[in-house]
Amino acid sequence: MKILADENIPLVTEFFQAIGSVVTRPGRMMVADDVRDASAVLVRSITNVNEQLLGGSDVSFVGTCTIGVDHLDQAWLQNNQIEFASAPGCNANSVVEYVYAALCHLDVNWRDKKFGIIGCGNVGGLLHKRLKLQGVDCYCYDPLQSENQNEDLTSLENVLACDIISMHTPLTKSGKYPSFHLINLHELEQLKKGAVLLNCGRGSVINNADLLTFLQQRNDVHVVLDVWEPEPNISLDLLDKVSLGSPHIAGYSYDGKLKGTEMIYQALCKHLQRDATLSLSQLVPTLTNNKLFLAEGKSQWEQIKQLIVQVYPIADDDKRLRDLAYKARAGKENFAEGFDSLRKYYPMRREFHNYRVVIDSTQHQVASEWLRVLGFNIL
Repeated sequence: MKILADENIPLVTEFFQAIGSVVTRPGRMMVADDVRDASAVLVRSITNVNEQLLGGSDVSFVGTCTIGVDHLDQAWLQNNQIEFASAPGCNANSVVEYVYAALCHLDVNWRDKKFGIIGCGNVGGLLHKRLKLQGVDCYCYDPLQSENQNEDLTSLENVLACDIISMHTPLTKSGKYPSFHLINLHELEQLKKGAVLLNCGRGSVINNADLLTFLQQRNDVHVVLDVWEPEPNISLDLLDKVSLGSPHIAGYSYDGKLKGTEMIYQALCKHLQRDATLSLSQLVPTLTNNKLFLAEGKSQWEQIKQLIVQVYPIADDDKRLRDLAYKARAGKENFAEGFDSLRKYYPMRREFHNYRVVIDSTQHQVASEWLRVLGFNIL
């Protein structure tokens, strides 16, 4: 069988070559001719999977190695008896670590702030759990959850009144609670002075035109955008105004992408009624040279900031995107192509759990517990 896959899916050949012939293509360039003789298609979030792509093909399985499914025409797939699978939660930890790294970059200690979360599924739910373990005062908006599921549920207005608001909603345009343009100028104007707004979910959940208007009027709010409206042709004027910007890579840790590959491999094996004989533990070696040390004579917050930047220097993501914008404005590079290239060639980022932090007896136990909740291993 032929398996057509996005070339950016890590270890795609290693996982799937025993099942069939693996052919890779750039995800945004997949067309009907590519899939006509394929039995399975494996994608990431940039490929729209619909009748235009799959009509008239022999495809019986579609796997997206991402948590989101808004790029899949689910109704058409179901009507045409094409099984599809996603990888819910595969990159949740990666996105949570992006939030921590962004706040460290902005020098905003979340532990003494009111923290609002919009969307408490796999990603927002994990962030909420971690923050609660750190004793953070949390406020959550998710109309699809009940108070039995989340004791911190409240109104959108109450969340927007927080010091930090982190958005992790999928993109929906129908149903009782559509998320498309959930945040417009009216909602943005409710943000308090000095607030931090992060969007690591889907770009169109925030009306980006309204966000630009808002930031042109107020410079007292810090905005962090990993997702944009639209991608890859984002507003460079908006990029100029945000405090930190990145090319939709919050969930792009190496570990998160690998987990997505493994989950879709397992889903295809189940579809084909065969045993899944491979796992990440077989294919990915343990990280070496992974010992870290806390800075001497610093406050706990300064130690945490210094530790996280060693593992994830998020300022580099921002710089690469702004450098691309500079070249695009000078006519030296196509921004949309460069945006995709930044994602395709994103540097390997390993998650916190791959590292061991050395804490001696003179350092506080509080720091040790804080690091454990963040995901680090303690020596």
